[in-house]
Amino acid sequence: MFERRSLGLRSSLALGGLALSLALIGSGRPAAALGSSEPPPIGSIEDPNSATKPPMLRDVGYDQKIGGQLPLDVELRDEQGQAVKIGEYFGHGKPVILALVYYECPMLCTMVLNGVVSGLKPLGLTAGKDFDIVAVSFNPHDTPALAKAKKLNYVDRYGRAGSEAGWHFLTAEPAAIARVTSAVGFRYVWDAGAKQFAHPSGIVLLTPGGEISRYLFGVDYEPKDLKLGLIESSQGRLGTLTDQVLLYCFHYDPAMGRYSAAVINLVRAGGILTLLLFGLFLVLARRRSSASAAHRVEGTL
Repeated sequence: MFERRSLGLRSSLALGGLALSLALIGSGRPAAALGSSEPPPIGSIEDPNSATKPPMLRDVGYDQKIGGQLPLDVELRDEQGQAVKIGEYFGHGKPVILALVYYECPMLCTMVLNGVVSGLKPLGLTAGKDFDIVAVSFNPHDTPALAKAKKLNYVDRYGRAGSEAGWHFLTAEPAAIARVTSAVGFRYVWDAGAKQFAHPSGIVLLTPGGEISRYLFGVDYEPKDLKLGLIESSQGRLGTLTDQVLLYCFHYDPAMGRYSAAVINLVRAGGILTLLLFGLFLVLARRRSSASAAHRVEGTL
């Protein structure tokens, strides 16, 4: 998506329209690499609209790498400017929501982060306790000061006491950024003319060990999708029996980056329930019949 730093009003409106168009067209169905003769990576989705996109935007999208591993030895900087390895936010038994954004982005990245907060607020799960959120800037010029300001803003917007331990806003050098973005299949380009990035919108859910579990596309994340994605990414550490039933009734659609009703599973569940109810009816009917027969025998004695 196109984001702007300092453009005139007319240019801003034009770029805003282009960014929203790209969010609707490209983020949910990532395109293959421009001009590539190789088959798409496992889990990637061909974008049927790629031929109509501007050439630069054909290099923008997500190549889904579900099951891939985030390089946990990558060194970044935290909000205090201290060197940290991204692996420090994993290995604690909690799934992680990864958001690739940049902190001076005035539109799309803000919409992504706002969407994360809006989707998380209705959940009984809490950041810092049940899962972590890691935002990594793909702009090497972003500073820890910008990261700290973003963290304070979103911790306040989230409004859960003690949740600040679950929000992490990181910056990095170009080589480290490249390793992270490549690992999750995040493709973006710099538009020198507009002085802004073109990039897809979405978040990546990872297991406690840093394995890529799910992608959710766009800028609005349904609480149901976030909850089911976190439960699956937790590898059995989150969720109740009811949640497990919901996972049976909904399946993850990688093309759309969301969960939808698993019709065949619902039919199966309905069939099983019908059989159980029929069996219960037969048992009750037999018991009633036996009790009635016993009562008649007692009456003849």
